[in-house]
Amino acid sequence: MASSSSRHNWNFDVFLSFRGADTRKNFTDHLYFALRDAGINTFKDDNELRRGEDLTSELLQAIQGSRISVVVFSRTYAASRWCLEELVKIMECRRTVRQLVLPIFYDVDASDVRHQTGSFAEAFAKHEKRYLSDIDKVLKWRKALIEAANLSGWDLRNTADGHEAKFIRKIVAEISRELNSTYLFVALYPVGLDSRVQDVTSLLCVGGDDVRMVGIWGMSGMGKTTIAKAIYNKFYHSFEGKSFLANVGVTSEQPDGLVRVQNQLLSDILKASKVRVCNGDEGITVIQERLCGRRVLVIIDGVDQLEQLNALARSRNWFGSGSRIIITTRDEHLLKGIGVDGVYTAKEMNVSESLELFSWHAFRNSYPTENFMGLSRSVVAYSGGLPIALEVLGSFLFSRSMLEWESALEKLKRIPHDQIQKKLRISFDALGDNTVKDIFLDISCFFIGMDKENVVQILDGCGLFAKIGISVLIQRCLLTVGQRNKLSMHDLLRDMGREIVREKCPNEPGRWSRLWLHEEASNILRKHEGTEAVEGLTLKSPRLSRVNFSTKAFVMMQRLRLLQLDHAQLTGDYEYLSKELRWLSWHGLPLKFMPKTFYLGHLVAMDLRYSSLRQVWKDPKQVLEKLKILNLGHSHYLTKTPEFSSLPNLEKLILKDCTSLYEVHQSIGDLNNLVLANLKDCKSLRSLPRSFYKLKYLQTLILSGCSRFDALADDLGSMESLTTFLADNTAIRQVPVSIVHLRNLKHLSLCGCKVSTSKSLPSLFWSWISPGRSPKSVNLLPASLQGLNSLKTLSLRYCNLSDDAIPKDLGSLSSLQTLELDGNSFSNLPSTLGGLLKLQSLSLNYCTNLQSLPNLPTSLKQIYAMNCTAMESMPNLSKISNMEALHLTNCHKLVEIPGLDKLLKSFRVIHLEGCNNVTSTFKESLLQEWAMSGFGGIFGMFLPGNDIPDWFTFKDEGSSICFEVPSITDKNLEGLAICVVYSSCIDQIVSQELTSITVINYTKNIIQTSRPATIDVVISDEDHLWQGNVSKRKFNLEEGDQVELIADFGSGIDVKKIGVSPLYDGKIIHFDSTPNEEDSIVADDDHHENAFYDHVGIKPKRGFQDDTAESSQGGWFDEDRQPKRLKCEHDAEMRTDDE
Repeated sequence: MASSSSRHNWNFDVFLSFRGADTRKNFTDHLYFALRDAGINTFKDDNELRRGEDLTSELLQAIQGSRISVVVFSRTYAASRWCLEELVKIMECRRTVRQLVLPIFYDVDASDVRHQTGSFAEAFAKHEKRYLSDIDKVLKWRKALIEAANLSGWDLRNTADGHEAKFIRKIVAEISRELNSTYLFVALYPVGLDSRVQDVTSLLCVGGDDVRMVGIWGMSGMGKTTIAKAIYNKFYHSFEGKSFLANVGVTSEQPDGLVRVQNQLLSDILKASKVRVCNGDEGITVIQERLCGRRVLVIIDGVDQLEQLNALARSRNWFGSGSRIIITTRDEHLLKGIGVDGVYTAKEMNVSESLELFSWHAFRNSYPTENFMGLSRSVVAYSGGLPIALEVLGSFLFSRSMLEWESALEKLKRIPHDQIQKKLRISFDALGDNTVKDIFLDISCFFIGMDKENVVQILDGCGLFAKIGISVLIQRCLLTVGQRNKLSMHDLLRDMGREIVREKCPNEPGRWSRLWLHEEASNILRKHEGTEAVEGLTLKSPRLSRVNFSTKAFVMMQRLRLLQLDHAQLTGDYEYLSKELRWLSWHGLPLKFMPKTFYLGHLVAMDLRYSSLRQVWKDPKQVLEKLKILNLGHSHYLTKTPEFSSLPNLEKLILKDCTSLYEVHQSIGDLNNLVLANLKDCKSLRSLPRSFYKLKYLQTLILSGCSRFDALADDLGSMESLTTFLADNTAIRQVPVSIVHLRNLKHLSLCGCKVSTSKSLPSLFWSWISPGRSPKSVNLLPASLQGLNSLKTLSLRYCNLSDDAIPKDLGSLSSLQTLELDGNSFSNLPSTLGGLLKLQSLSLNYCTNLQSLPNLPTSLKQIYAMNCTAMESMPNLSKISNMEALHLTNCHKLVEIPGLDKLLKSFRVIHLEGCNNVTSTFKESLLQEWAMSGFGGIFGMFLPGNDIPDWFTFKDEGSSICFEVPSITDKNLEGLAICVVYSSCIDQIVSQELTSITVINYTKNIIQTSRPATIDVVISDEDHLWQGNVSKRKFNLEEGDQVELIADFGSGIDVKKIGVSPLYDGKIIHFDSTPNEEDSIVADDDHHENAFYDHVGIKPKRGFQDDTAESSQGGWFDEDRQPKRLKCEHDAEMRTDDE
């Protein structure tokens, strides 16, 4: 559907493009007069004898000035270079002036046009010979044909039973309807729009008889309205009535604004009826009565109050059967309030989309000018995928010099662009509640990346009601909660918040309410320019800098609530500091103890990591009743904890890596609100006071790395709220039996707590010197685990566990989901393992004595048993229907895995490297079954082997292969099976580098890379096979595409061979085929393309033949030739996050 702009002055309604020799005196002539008779102003070129290479100015003006272009594809259309030049110009106008292009396939198949086969192949064979020195022209023609053939149009063979008269009437009716339609202008450059429209379309389910309401939710500038307009245009003709109500929130703020919106809705749908309402209540009644019998499409754009929805679409029964109501908003709570059927969350643009949209605005092209690539990527990174930012900055930087670009980028680091600021600020201003605004400003300046619960406690201490406030910010798309409960927000929203603070006194930082810039904060402290306006200040100095300030710098900042002074020193009396502090973060505090005059009575959170404290308070007199979080982590000189009676409401105590700490004060048992005690890596700590075990509300206890900690009290079972207990690499040799009383325990980890068995060296030595007094082996766990009904994770890696050390009633752990037993000494596991009905992950890596496994739970999704070198057999896996990952690398004695071939559709990855005894029949069967198992196994399968299987259609040496995607009648191409042979000079290391599959599509002129192609590649000097499947959608593949596929497994890994086999309808079609050696694509050498290949980090393959091939017709490239104008599109869904 077109997105025609009403602003364009059209000279013609329709431009006809056709091959005169085929259709001038028949079909096209009939169509032309039928259009004229219908009152449609149509241009048809009557010049039968054209001369020269270029289009005439008259033709160019006619194409540019036509609202619709109708392209009549016939058998010899491609034989005419003038027709092809017309088509290139038409497709350019489709992109630039939003011209609607309608293809007609007259006595020719659409696939012949799309793939240039049949008569089109014959025509292009001649063109390529004629334009050997200007092959770029031919590539443009091919691209235009592909684009046009993919558009919605008409095929004579499949329409009106081939009757031309009926066919023409149908075409004229459709064109008349298009010309009479009032479409909305969507976007000048609708990059990435189609996929988003499709996502919303899937929620709408247009065609059903129910009335559905769908929300489009997202932050300002994310493209919600653009998506809604495109949906409106797409379904314009599918509804009896339609109405697009723009900027409802803004309009409603005006006098009688909401009534005007109601009148617009009634007018749009009822058309001729002159219905006018005078107030909102009347409007509700009239809408309900007049629209309840009509099938309508209503877009309610920019809603920000529930009363607006109540006045326009309170209930589904206001509208007729099959109606669809779409609501765009920044406030998710509104959508929940009205009970929508589905919500589409507007997505940020990926890097490829962002670069293209920015380039259209900055360069009027789909990719940047060569010298501006680096700067363009910097702007794209700054924009964070926000369309409004990409459009504004692209337009601002258009036609500016490189020096101007660099200056603009430097400015953006400190001051946001005013147009972007204005757009984003709408969301902030709509908050209304000043406490919610303060929460937003505090987070944008100080708390991004911090734990949500900690921030809630700090801001609650400031009287800001943070729990509800943060909830509102999340619903309004101003804040998100990411992994590990960390607060985050879009960088441009962060900058918007900071600019709101700065703009009140742009030249007087001392009067800002919040100070976050290092330079400004440092200057104010050095010059004593702080004022009473300052409520928060952060100064993060480098760890070794030790910058020094006077405490008198804080004299005027008596409203200071939030203070961060990492790695700074203060000299003077601490009485000058604000007595309103709620948060103090002072990493690297240089003091040996906290000063008596430093008033901390209102403090909620104190973060003193990396301090020089010997003891926290020398003579504690202050009672910090409001302190809830105390973090003294990495304070290496701290020997004792504080006396806790002065911290009665403490909830979280972090003493991580306090390596000198040897004593925890017994008053800790009086902390009735303590929920977290983190003592990780306190290497001098041997025990906890008995009172510690009285902590009824403690939820998390971490003792991992306390290498001298050797005993847990029997009272451990009294800690009834404990949910997480981590004690890895401690000296604990036996867990008290009372642990089974911990009914709420969910996570237990005792990795590296090595018990002494009867076969251990100390025990053998004892039995030798005193045979009658040989000590009994001590088991780490109680004989029974009955009672741990909530346990979800049990980690006992490298605990030296023997066969009798694992409780026989292991199956009683009814909630267990993850069991980790790596690196232990047992040879068998209890048969009750199969009774763990919720177990999803079983890890047994490096259990070198393990010989077999019992029957496994059918709930399992992952099995890790790498380097189990004694493993001889596996149980039948056929009933474990949800298995996703199987890691059996270097299980040398395994011959086969019963039932594995029945599960391949559910697997994501299988590792069998080094399993050299698996039979060739089993391996061959596995490879073929994997190829036909679909595309769920995104990371593929690894097996020992040094050759590509014979059934692969295309095979080649090295890491890349060129081929044409075969076309098979009555078969549907679904994707490709890919196989590579690889090895390395390094042995037995798991590579963490990102692998990739890159496809260069020469037909479509694009490069796409999917990474990671697989994970956890075992680096070995032996040859191994990897096989994976990719769907055609991932690389936009179609039959007839000329492509090159490149596999990259990272540095140090040599990809020796590669094979590809197309998959049709889930099956392998066996071809007696090699890559087509007659096809040839020749391109001019171009410096821009060399730079492009350097940028994406790949090299095109010379051709189908080896490097000794001499004929340029034998491959796709001469030695120094490369294809032109390729777009680089990286797979957005395969991103990884660096932590």
